[in-house]
Amino acid sequence: MATTLRHNLTSAYLDAARKFSSRQRKRRIVAYVESYDDVAFWRTLLAEFEDGERCFQVMLPSSTSLARGKKTVLMNTLNTDELGESLIACVDSDYDFLLQGATEVSRKINGNPYIFQTYGYAIENFHCYAESLHEVCVQATLNDRMVIDFPDFMRRYSQVVYPLFLWNIWFYRQRDTNTFPMYEFNACTRLREVDVHRPDKNLHSVDREVRSRLKALRRNYPHCIGKVDRLAGELVPLGLTPDTAYLYMQGHHVMDNVVMKLLLPVCTLLRREREEEIRRLAMHNVQFHNELTSYENSQANVALMLKKNDGYKGLYLYQWLKDDIRRFLEKG
Repeated sequence: MATTLRHNLTSAYLDAARKFSSRQRKRRIVAYVESYDDVAFWRTLLAEFEDGERCFQVMLPSSTSLARGKKTVLMNTLNTDELGESLIACVDSDYDFLLQGATEVSRKINGNPYIFQTYGYAIENFHCYAESLHEVCVQATLNDRMVIDFPDFMRRYSQVVYPLFLWNIWFYRQRDTNTFPMYEFNACTRLREVDVHRPDKNLHSVDREVRSRLKALRRNYPHCIGKVDRLAGELVPLGLTPDTAYLYMQGHHVMDNVVMKLLLPVCTLLRREREEEIRRLAMHNVQFHNELTSYENSQANVALMLKKNDGYKGLYLYQWLKDDIRRFLEKG
């Protein structure tokens, strides 16, 4: 028995040593990311390109401090000679993709082949991809009934906020972050408490606020109307259309003030339905309480499920990212 144990331990050690040695022989590419929350997203993407010749190591931007964020990533990479085939930066686009070089940071991000950006505002927008939201509800509640058509709702929501979003982008392209700042745009486009039986009611409320703000902007800045209209055409090749605005808006705003406002009442309804089903089917109180306890223990926090959601792989922005990584590796 002792001989067998020694053999198993030796075998396991050799297997581990081979794997470590194999990883050492591979071309290692370090990817700097902005924060802890970004590690999983970029790891998921880059892992698709690992093979017998190369591997990626996703790291936070600084090993000497707790400084995080896009600025730290860029400061640690843009001004060094290391950025290249073995060191890349992976960042949220924020507005820099839509600004198309209107600022120095935008020029650097859009023009550097070793900086990879999300194109949409941030990783949160990927997690909020409308086509994947029903699956988030299923994972959280274990109830597969569709309450709201999320793709349809988010498309119509985008259509409502899109005209106002163009004004916000236009001012930022002029390097004017004071006339119509992002926080004012967000205040006009947030959802209040959602009635899952009448979700259109919330869209009507947002539409009223958007129209009111649009009216004021057009009245106060009539000379900008034509320029904003032309901007719409310039943004189409970047993927921004009336149907996709939510993918380019501030990610935390979309997640916290739009998508979670939808998911929470939907998941509450789905859980109550499942609990009522258990109550109806239980033969006696003991069975009811046992089954209910089992169901409660199997549920998951919807906010956590949303942050872990990886159902965005069919999203065109993700495909653009994969194309960028593929070109980088082929060139290297």
